[in-house]
Amino acid sequence: MKKSQIGYFIIASAIVWAFVMIACASVLSGTIYKQEIMNFLIAGASFHLLFIWAPLGKQFAKKRDDSEGK
Repeated sequence: MKKSQIGYFIIASAIVWAFVMIACASVLSGTIYKQEIMNFLIAGASFHLLFIWAPLGKQFAKKRDDSEGK
């Protein structure tokens, strides 16, 4: 994967999560379901961080170490 492609994935990921959070906030503003949906958002963000970004970070570190000759 090229560096420019990685940047597009990072930006796309941020856009998707921003859209989801803004949409949920606007739909649920002032409703009794706000807290329940916040739990789903927190769970989704945690899952995304642990199972998407953590492995991706490991790949970045490995690639960096390989390119430095370690």
